[in-house]
Amino acid sequence: MKPNERRKMILEAIKQNDAPLSATALASNFGVTRQVVVGDVSLLRASGHDIIATARGYIIYEPKSAGGYIGTIACRHNEADTAKELHTIIDLGASIINVTVEHEIYGEITGVLNINTHEDADDFLCMVQNSEAKLLLQLSHNGVHLHQIACCDKTHFEQIVQALDAQNFLYNGA
Repeated sequence: MKPNERRKMILEAIKQNDAPLSATALASNFGVTRQVVVGDVSLLRASGHDIIATARGYIIYEPKSAGGYIGTIACRHNEADTAKELHTIIDLGASIINVTVEHEIYGEITGVLNINTHEDADDFLCMVQNSEAKLLLQLSHNGVHLHQIACCDKTHFEQIVQALDAQNFLYNGA
């Protein structure tokens, strides 16, 4: 198979899959190495395709929102409260699109989360626990971080803000 054909097929596989596809799985499907897939995805991105690498694999960037409202919240808490924060948002029927921190050297750093269920949140937390990686909040000043949240509408978003505020997870500038 020619490289251009393989890249087209990789793009289609990512588009058609509901779950993230890992480079390893794609490599196995197309009979190439993981490194070849990583290179192919880089070329697809460079040609304008919105492919995002998440911790669970590649997805096409399409924020999920039941009614189309995406809001941003500023949070601050310690590492131990991360599960409670994520589960609070998920329990209220929203999705967590990403997390962004302000790094003193690199400026803004954003990580795609794409967390829609408790299982997604628990998988993410398990990967963090089983790796040497740090949560982005640990790279920021005092654990301050932003989340983009996808939900039904502005009223739904305000309910999420109130629930996080009740748990003292919101950053208020102090």
